[in-house]
Amino acid sequence: MTDSPPSPVRIIGGGLAGSEAAWQCARRGVAVTLVEMRPVRATDAHVTDGLAELVCSNSFRSDDAEGNAVGLLHAEMRRLDSLVMAAADRHRVPAGGALAVDREAFSRDVQAALEAHPNVTITREEVTALPDAAAGPTIIATGPLTSSALADAIRAETGEDQLAFFDAIAPIVHKDSIDFDVAWFQSRYDKGDGADYINCPMDRDQYNAFLDALLAAEKVAFKEWEGTPYFEGCLPIEVMAERGRETLSYGPMKPVGLTNPRQPDRKPHAIVQLRQDNALGTLYNMVGFQTKLRHGEQARIFRMIPGLETAEFARLGGIHRNTFLNSPRLLDGTLRLKSRPWVRFAGQITGCEGYVESAAVGLMAGLFASAEAVGAEAAPPPPETALGALLNHITNPAHAETFQPMNVNFGLFPELPAEMTRVGKRKLRGRERKALYGQRALPALTAWMETAATGRAA
Repeated sequence: MTDSPPSPVRIIGGGLAGSEAAWQCARRGVAVTLVEMRPVRATDAHVTDGLAELVCSNSFRSDDAEGNAVGLLHAEMRRLDSLVMAAADRHRVPAGGALAVDREAFSRDVQAALEAHPNVTITREEVTALPDAAAGPTIIATGPLTSSALADAIRAETGEDQLAFFDAIAPIVHKDSIDFDVAWFQSRYDKGDGADYINCPMDRDQYNAFLDALLAAEKVAFKEWEGTPYFEGCLPIEVMAERGRETLSYGPMKPVGLTNPRQPDRKPHAIVQLRQDNALGTLYNMVGFQTKLRHGEQARIFRMIPGLETAEFARLGGIHRNTFLNSPRLLDGTLRLKSRPWVRFAGQITGCEGYVESAAVGLMAGLFASAEAVGAEAAPPPPETALGALLNHITNPAHAETFQPMNVNFGLFPELPAEMTRVGKRKLRGRERKALYGQRALPALTAWMETAATGRAA
């Protein structure tokens, strides 16, 4: 390390990744200017000008660190004092084994923490060009909704065709408009508190009528976006329906693990679930119902669902284009743009997918930038950790030809050694095997935290 004052860092984009990166830099004594273009320039998906606004779902997915890769990522981020995870924990709402949050309270919490930190300055303006070296260290965390001007500047610099895929938003329903003579509370397999979701059952005839209406409905015209691929983890419900008549009943509308208390001996053909969206419990979002249907069609067709016949919608679904880099070709192992090494990228624009993954990449970018700011080595986390596995997916040049956005999953981790996966002659499988990844990852993370230049709170 050097004795000179740390170089200030500029962070462009106030979403999950930019907010997390700013926090990680600031708490290590590095001055940060966080630049967010809203409300100066709006996006096609945001509805507020708050930092860390959750645009699509309110779920951070599974919080199970022993059986799920994203739950393990949660645990690792908590150990690194993640602002995003701390705010999510403070504002969680019931969601079975998942971590879901009151999205408005979550955003306010993140913004308040950054506004209160003496090392953070927040400005509101649109950035339209890549910074030159004189601008100093910069992290670009503008997300999948990067403005067209900045996207053009990135494309001109990299010489790469910008990749893109559609992302869709699910509707939100007022709880008091749901018919609880039909719907009931229950978590699948009674996980969590056992009653964290609202369930609306369909028999086969109701399901088929719903499906026919869904397939025939008028959809949004994409114009110049037509032909852009969807991200498989966030398909519009009507796109899933086009893949086969039972796709939904085996997907987001599967009836397994649930029992209708009014007809306990009769299994529904399909079930629509709604998950709590705010702390008051007055709003619920329709799980897996992201859509590109026109708003009038949404209201008409979704009111065909038993229990939602008189549903009032706080927000209808929508669709927007997400953009991302071919990061394995363009970025180095610490997220720096190879052609401009004073510029780092973070969040979904790097080709990670999901709220938690976006924040995790922002966290790593903040660690790397703050280490460099004080003259220390920016050491990547080990690939055995969830953070390291995600980083390797994003930055490994071997992935460049087939690179696609990816949620964190155990398939990204190095293989477990054979001696870990057996007890005597028995080969461990399922949850037992998944738990081994955490047993290997968390000690590796601790060792890295002790040796890497991760700093201490300012």
